[in-house]
Amino acid sequence: MKNELDTKVFALGGLGEVGKNMYCVMHNNELIIIDAGIMFPEDDLLGIDYVIPDYTFLKQNENKIKGLFITHGHEDHIGGIPFLLQTINIPKIYAPAQAKELIDKKLEERNIKYKNIIIYTEETKVKTKYFNIEFFRTTHSIPDSHGISIGTPNGTIVMTGDFKFDMTPIGPMSNIHKMAEIGKNGVKLLMSDSTNALQEGTSLSESVVDENLGDIFETYENNRIIIATFASNIYRLKHIFETCKKNKRKVALFGRSMDTSVEIATKCGYIQDKDIIITAEEANHLKPGEVCLLCTGSQGEPLAALSRIANGTHRQIKLMPNDIVVFSSSPIPGNTSSVNKTINQLYLKGVKVFTNKTYDIHSSGHAKQEELKLMIRLFKPEFFAPYHGEYRMLKIHTDVAKDCGIPKQNTFVLENGDVLSITKKGIRKTGKVQADDIFVDGSRIGDVGNVIIKDRKLMSTNGILAIIANIDSSNKTLLGTPSVTTRGYILVNENEELIKEIQKKAEYIISKKLKDKKFNFIDLKNERITELMPILTNKIGRVPIILPIIMDISKNKINHEN
Repeated sequence: MKNELDTKVFALGGLGEVGKNMYCVMHNNELIIIDAGIMFPEDDLLGIDYVIPDYTFLKQNENKIKGLFITHGHEDHIGGIPFLLQTINIPKIYAPAQAKELIDKKLEERNIKYKNIIIYTEETKVKTKYFNIEFFRTTHSIPDSHGISIGTPNGTIVMTGDFKFDMTPIGPMSNIHKMAEIGKNGVKLLMSDSTNALQEGTSLSESVVDENLGDIFETYENNRIIIATFASNIYRLKHIFETCKKNKRKVALFGRSMDTSVEIATKCGYIQDKDIIITAEEANHLKPGEVCLLCTGSQGEPLAALSRIANGTHRQIKLMPNDIVVFSSSPIPGNTSSVNKTINQLYLKGVKVFTNKTYDIHSSGHAKQEELKLMIRLFKPEFFAPYHGEYRMLKIHTDVAKDCGIPKQNTFVLENGDVLSITKKGIRKTGKVQADDIFVDGSRIGDVGNVIIKDRKLMSTNGILAIIANIDSSNKTLLGTPSVTTRGYILVNENEELIKEIQKKAEYIISKKLKDKKFNFIDLKNERITELMPILTNKIGRVPIILPIIMDISKNKINHEN
């Protein structure tokens, strides 16, 4: 990154994946960051709570950072902020009102003091030495969503944020006129949301979803209605509240994130019917047709409210035969089996279930192909780089761009860390910055690496075998027969012969090593593992994690060699 005349654009997260969005634009000694998200771990990342971007490059260039700009308040765009602020000095955060409230709540929960969050609107303009930044309103599944236009010495860069085009939205429409105006003034590079790039056509209007939800309320006026939806979909919550009030129903909230979203939506003025909220206890004393239960758990999360209601473990709510359960959502990739499990449990309880497969009761907040084309046509960029999506989504999105007249050589399918260098003459790839995945495990950030994850996978599939031996190293003697215990590998009572063989082999190895003049615990550990592996492979067909534990009585200490 030596050429100070070039404008650099790169992603620390969000390319080749859906989540942990974080994009950077740098010119000379100024750097701005767009979004700071997290990604929720796949099933194979055992014990991991979140995946965040690697902030190493930002730490190395901390003095260049002018600010963090947030497009909207979803977790994959703001969830990493607490971790970022613990690592990097961010002078200012610019965020729309709804996102600011969510960020404040998040920082408060983690006891992080930060006062430099500036609320922006479409009228806001931010100027630095090299950048002229302005915002344009988009339609998404959360209020106050925006795209960002970044004027640089080498042309304008536009990042759409997450968006869809809805001509009859619940809430304000996308500002198509401002997008066209920015496009008319010239856009060098467009980076556009690719989440639904595989889907042809246009997305369903939110007004159609609301109409269908209203039909369910009218049709089942005497039944208790339980709705599971994304807590962050404020406009959906707004309509549910308004529909409940219209049908003289009270609303009981279940799930911490649902409580938080309704609280913030009320504070920001999106929900104005807070007087109809009741407690679970009050809900249990009303007639079924007088109440609606609004729950988290639309993705089948085991500990979420709906899952616990479905399996009968919820402390306050029990299913009734005439209940109507509505999934006003679609499964996020990877969650389909969990959602199906919850739906099956509900059917087993005899309740009626509505899903988006049978009834249009959910609309994605992300643009499909025809809407992606409209975005490209509005901005008329010279160059195009899709972002926010898996590789196949990015690739298809570039094909869409080519259909809209952008030459193939002017499109880029990038990976996290790839650097685009923009000059007045054009754009080219010029290298890579560090952009690894960082795992968050409880309070541990980055301490859990691939080796630990591999061990966890091994433990989860093959189990653990511990061999515990007492020795007196001063007399070089083994004190008694080594004991063997296992977890997740074999049942001791049903494999007595194998246990005895392991004990006998361990006893032989330890006694032999103790007689060695160059005796050390590392060699003892390695030899026990090496000698036992063939036995376990032949007898069981798989090898667990072997934990050789030595208790050295003579030194009054324990040596854990594992």
